[in-house]
Amino acid sequence: MGWGSRCCCPGRLDLLCVLALLGGWLLPVCRTRVYTNHWAVKIAGGFPEANRIASKYGFINLGQIGALKDYYHFYHSRTIKRSVLSSRGTHSFISMEPKVEWIQQQVVKKRTKRDYDFSHAQSTYFNDPKWPSMWYMHCSDNTHPCQSDMNIEGAWKRGYTGKNIVVTILDDGIERTHPDLMQNYDALASCDVNGNDLDPMPRYDASNENKHGTRCAGEVAAAANNSHCTVGIAFNARIGGVRMLDGDVTDMVEAKSVSFNPQHVHIYSASWGPDDDGKTVDGPAPLTRQAFENGVRMGRRGLGSVFVWASGNGGRSKDHCSCDGYTNSIYTISISSTAESGKKPWYLEECSSTLATTYSSGESYDKKIITTDLRQRCTDNHTGTSASAPMAAGIIALALEANPFLTWRDVQHVIVRTSRAGHLNANDWKTNAAGFKVSHLYGFGLMDAEAMVMEAEKWTTVPQQHVCVESTDRQIKTVRPNSAVRSVYKASGCSDNPNHHVGYLEHVVVRITITHPRRGDLAIYLTSPSGTRSQLLANRLFDHSMEGFKNWEFMTIHCWGERAAGDWILEVYDTPSQLRNFKTPGKLKEWSLVLYGTSVQPYSPTNEFPKVERVRYSRVEDPTDDYGTEDYAGPCDPECSEVGCDGPGPDHCNDCLHYYYKLKNNTRICVSSCPSGHYHADKKRCRKCAPNCESCFGSHGDQCLSCKYGYFLNEETNSCVTHCPDGSYQDTKKNLCRKCSENCKTCTESDNCTECREGLSLQGSRCAVACEDGRYFNGQDCQPCHRFCATCAGAGAGGCINCTEGYFMEDGRCVQSCSISHYFDHSSENGYKSCKKCDTSCLTCNGPGFKNCTSCPSGYLLDLGMCQMGAICKDEAEECCGWENVDSGVRMLSFISSLQTLGRL
Repeated sequence: MGWGSRCCCPGRLDLLCVLALLGGWLLPVCRTRVYTNHWAVKIAGGFPEANRIASKYGFINLGQIGALKDYYHFYHSRTIKRSVLSSRGTHSFISMEPKVEWIQQQVVKKRTKRDYDFSHAQSTYFNDPKWPSMWYMHCSDNTHPCQSDMNIEGAWKRGYTGKNIVVTILDDGIERTHPDLMQNYDALASCDVNGNDLDPMPRYDASNENKHGTRCAGEVAAAANNSHCTVGIAFNARIGGVRMLDGDVTDMVEAKSVSFNPQHVHIYSASWGPDDDGKTVDGPAPLTRQAFENGVRMGRRGLGSVFVWASGNGGRSKDHCSCDGYTNSIYTISISSTAESGKKPWYLEECSSTLATTYSSGESYDKKIITTDLRQRCTDNHTGTSASAPMAAGIIALALEANPFLTWRDVQHVIVRTSRAGHLNANDWKTNAAGFKVSHLYGFGLMDAEAMVMEAEKWTTVPQQHVCVESTDRQIKTVRPNSAVRSVYKASGCSDNPNHHVGYLEHVVVRITITHPRRGDLAIYLTSPSGTRSQLLANRLFDHSMEGFKNWEFMTIHCWGERAAGDWILEVYDTPSQLRNFKTPGKLKEWSLVLYGTSVQPYSPTNEFPKVERVRYSRVEDPTDDYGTEDYAGPCDPECSEVGCDGPGPDHCNDCLHYYYKLKNNTRICVSSCPSGHYHADKKRCRKCAPNCESCFGSHGDQCLSCKYGYFLNEETNSCVTHCPDGSYQDTKKNLCRKCSENCKTCTESDNCTECREGLSLQGSRCAVACEDGRYFNGQDCQPCHRFCATCAGAGAGGCINCTEGYFMEDGRCVQSCSISHYFDHSSENGYKSCKKCDTSCLTCNGPGFKNCTSCPSGYLLDLGMCQMGAICKDEAEECCGWENVDSGVRMLSFISSLQTLGRL
């Protein structure tokens, strides 16, 4: 490229541009790029591979760029520090390295301190035309103060964009030819259950009835920076679709859909369910229930498929999502909606099974969701909880990229711990006894993408799930109009059975059989032993059914983290909404508890323990006891000592069993261990650490044990610092300052020097006295290298930098022939040759990338140099959505080729 491509001045003005830069004139005419001698490089293979490539082309690897995995900072000392021309020379051939996925020479950017009106700044730029209007992704609208957002850009800045995560949309198909979906479309995550083939393209009609799935898909994984339409939350995730709503929906159709290719698909997103008409009670039938259970037990190779479900749009019909067995399942993540303002949308349903919330539409004047639309178009009119579930799926994809080993329950725990009430407007926010703030409208609050990926990075898998089925209470109780029935059950949490013992709760299911002349007049509440009250059912104006409920399962997540054992209180209210036959009263025939959780505490207490809110109701609304000023005779919280208590909560203890923690309002609460940022002091007190400490053994800055994010622990001084001193490097995974090897002045890893102490020189990534080729310095004198080494930095075959004739460098060692999963690299520099690792999809190969495979792992088939998952069709007309890992059968690629021949792809 000539100068003309690097300067705004065309033709004969090229020279003037250079003179302008040198002389300082004509600056208003030209805006010239200034290139530095620093590069950002993305390299697969980790630090050793990055160091090898840097050394090969004369660069110095200055380490990982912040928290961006596989992105490295390269420096070249022999290029011009500042130049109007991009650098050229042999070092520029680095871009041809198979492991180099991306490289960019850094350009000086003009940045101005904006002490005023900094809200105009937009931190992320995409060329997609709708990006500036995507209010729920970023805060760039300066017409009003930015509300609490979902911190999606924060997750991107940490390097997470959904790469290698597979999401499929269970809906009416997706338009895989859409310019915003083509790049990330995944045929292995797609199927047409309605049409019995593998092509999920929607059926077109004049009204564009089948636009729903395409709209949901764009929210998750619309490609970024392709100058078209929008940007997906996980814009590097792979996206597929299962076409299953454009036809008769049966139990078999649903079961096929939610169990489609579970070893390949990570997340299933569904924005549908039974009618939201305020009178339907319906849920998964046996096949689909089994498919859900199999998915969480065996999907994702045993980690569990993640099912995301929209909570429902029946708000105007006074519907209640507890009557929807899909959102009411412990296996699904039920997602609610909020408007941009944080107000409750008119369509929103309330229930105790909702886990969290994302943005969607509100009133007619509120902004709506922007996404892909049918016929390769865009829309800014996507609405309802249908828009919220795919957003949640996209955010979960970011978390799974940060930690692919999260189980299906880990994902729910991470959501619970990181979602926040923020500016969401609800009058029923309460804090349960485990310290989690929760609402029937919004679950645990607005999802936070950055907080989720940070939590995922450091996450430890929660203990095994235990299921405790308590005994059934079959004492029949009459439910009379304008009154309530109250039933108390003392649960043990199956403490006598180690395999079923539930000490700490996750999901609580209440199985109820009740007869009633008008089901819509019923309201049901459940109060936990810790005093947390969940509304399992609200009155439904349009539900005239006389069927009642037969073994219907209501579910609440409001007791998450609380203790399971103790008195559970079920209340059933009958509030007649119109005249009916009062001669036939309702009857509570039986009810039982199914407690899901862990036998031990899954993690330490949350960082803060807000005071437990106790909403007082009138006697008509809530006949439960008011503790008032009378002497309390009920059970104490487990954290209370034997001295006793004056109420049921951890803030009612007269003395603590373990530790005291003081809230900001000076309320004292008893905890089993001190929260993050505190230490165990004398007299059972939790005292604050220094501001930068995550944990400590005292209140001073030199008594830290671990550090908050952005700080690193200097183990020599027990202090938290932003930059590690010379002679040490930053271990970003553990937030520690680690010592460099004794010869390094600076380093990026213990034995990866970037600068040497006086009297030593850098040889590869090690510091040593300079010796002639074939010898290395052992600390006293120059010694011969191993016989395999042409040059080396230390003793033995593992110290080789380059290999002698007849040997090849492979994974840091010299070998006589390439091992399996490696290929001989015919290119060489200075006569030294090497063996490179095959692409991860290949068993053996003859070159770089995924198109040079010569054999494949078990369960995959070789086709045109690529390894594809095997697909077997017992009957091509009917069973092409059944997937198995097999070594023979009809190949997926061959099937797609046949579709191309027919003109369908």
